[in-house]
Amino acid sequence: MSHKQKRVWRYVEEGRLLKLKTYLRKHRDLDVNFSQGRRERSPLHLACCLGDDAALRLLLEHGADVLRRDRKGDTALHTAANRALKHGKTAYDDLVVPLTKSCPEAVNAANSAGVTPEDLLKWMKHTETAGNMSRPSEADPEKEWLEKLFGECEDEFCETFGVYDADDFLPVDDDDEDFGDWADRIRREYFNKKHAEAQRLAAASSGRKRGKSKQEREQEAQSNKELHERLQREHEEYLARAARKEEETRQGRKRRYEEGCAATFYGGSSAGGTKLSYSDIPWPAPRGAVQEMVDVMLHGVDRKDLPTFRKVLRKQQALWHPDKFAQRCEARLEEKDKQRILDTVTALSQELNRLAQSLKT
Repeated sequence: MSHKQKRVWRYVEEGRLLKLKTYLRKHRDLDVNFSQGRRERSPLHLACCLGDDAALRLLLEHGADVLRRDRKGDTALHTAANRALKHGKTAYDDLVVPLTKSCPEAVNAANSAGVTPEDLLKWMKHTETAGNMSRPSEADPEKEWLEKLFGECEDEFCETFGVYDADDFLPVDDDDEDFGDWADRIRREYFNKKHAEAQRLAAASSGRKRGKSKQEREQEAQSNKELHERLQREHEEYLARAARKEEETRQGRKRRYEEGCAATFYGGSSAGGTKLSYSDIPWPAPRGAVQEMVDVMLHGVDRKDLPTFRKVLRKQQALWHPDKFAQRCEARLEEKDKQRILDTVTALSQELNRLAQSLKT
């Protein structure tokens, strides 16, 4: 992969939609059809694995190939259909529908085992029918309406922020001007201007006894004051925008983490027979350190409100306790990733215990 393609992969993997959108808009000729890792998955495969429908639609808009296959011969539609089998109609609407609209022939594309997405979708329909026969359906119109409204607001939010030409609070390319570069440039321009002004005044003062008039001094002071106020205002606006986007990113990560936990740990019998690799575990920060994972788990909880904070912390301790995790998931772990998963769970549990212990002191 090229450097730019690695960026695209990382933004999809980390769920950084705004960065991805800005980056693809800036590099319109960038080929998003490439493979990564031993599974030879494309960014479109990855978006389907993560259930990120916004990234999926964005990749489709930039020419992502629905028929591109991974090492097992699965297309992105295979991955989406498998996720729909796990998570039901929501995943179907978010992932399968846009993929089939973009490439209808993908429905009949067989993988290495001869299974087509259509076969998987028929299995899903059969499973839903059996489930409906076994228990009465209790639809909640208000919940469905709220979910639809939230989805529309989320789309509108992404579209609104997408119109800005500026990138996120982080630079997109190494050669782009970020805030530090901007501040250095403004500082240099300011001091160059002051130095030139000082030289001009020194040259002028040698030809006359008196310096600037009172009116000239007042005008210069006013000019400097206005410059300072403008720089201060731009700085404050920049920091406010950066803080908003950082908060949005953190909230998105926590939401995906909680959804992943619900699907993986409490998904019922449909998830019970599915083997879990390292990337299938709903880590709070898949590529981050243990401390970053804890920060995602506890984001939004007021640490000054000790009773509430302890309650949330105990819930996470119970969720990631090595013994309880092993009871829930050890039988489902893929053998090649099993030890790595258990080691990470242990490290995460130890960090949560250390934090809980620090509250007692």
